[in-house]
Amino acid sequence: MGLILVKRTKFGVYVPEDLLSDLNECMKAIGIKSKSKLIQEALRLFITEHRWRTAGEAVGIIGVVYDHEKGHVDEELTDIQHQYLDIIIATLHIHLDEKRCMLAIVVRGDTERLKSLLGDIHRIKGIMIARPLLLDIK
Repeated sequence: MGLILVKRTKFGVYVPEDLLSDLNECMKAIGIKSKSKLIQEALRLFITEHRWRTAGEAVGIIGVVYDHEKGHVDEELTDIQHQYLDIIIATLHIHLDEKRCMLAIVVRGDTERLKSLLGDIHRIKGIMIARPLLLDIK
């Protein structure tokens, strides 16, 4: 079995001191010694997390945290889910406390529809966080 050589390119990155301090603290806590390896892993994670946006199809979960006391947020979320039955596989509703709820929306389908769903969710008053965890499946 032969040795596989990977071409590497060096580039510089400027970061604020507070970010570097947080990075060093995190690296120390989890035992990572090489900033190069850490940056490579972070870039791979970034690409994996965002590649779905350019793929034709994706699968994953959209996590939504919202204030259920604001307006008609529950009803609006339900209405939106009915508009996207073609890509929504399942949902899980969790009561976080007396005021906040979390919705996990399991999705699979066309990335343009997924982007549209995310946009519609973001437009609802009372949404605190709407975070996709989607992977391309091409």
